[in-house]
Amino acid sequence: MSFQIERVNTPGPDVLDLVTRHLQAMSSQSPAESCHAMGADDLFAAGAAVFVLKEGADTLGMGAIKPLDDTHGELKSMHTKSEMRGKGIGSALVLKLLDEARTLGLRQVSLETGSEDVFAPARRLYERHGFSYCPPFGDYVEDPYSVFMTRSL
Repeated sequence: MSFQIERVNTPGPDVLDLVTRHLQAMSSQSPAESCHAMGADDLFAAGAAVFVLKEGADTLGMGAIKPLDDTHGELKSMHTKSEMRGKGIGSALVLKLLDEARTLGLRQVSLETGSEDVFAPARRLYERHGFSYCPPFGDYVEDPYSVFMTRSL
């Protein structure tokens, strides 16, 4: 697969499509009070560095790193089009986001994902990239539908 990853500074139609897919998937798999996915406007307003993975003109996946403070960031909005899963897109995006976190001077990156079986592939992806399980961070609280992971850089 030949692809490129690029940072986007505004939510174009391709990013809006992926964010919509992500929000729909998350809201169908978690109760509203346990769904922490951000809309495109909120994601960009929060100062997140948003990246898309493209093959030619087709945007296949996205992810973001949102600074929580000067040393700690959060992975957000990780999403790969369902028809493109299993092709290494998520892994390539995680590596890019970890590089961006280092560029931003962050020393720790954390994330929240789901605890249910449908989220097992995502948890395995993060485990492969050095994330380990941790207590809630930032504004998160214990939630049976959430799993929290972190890693040092």
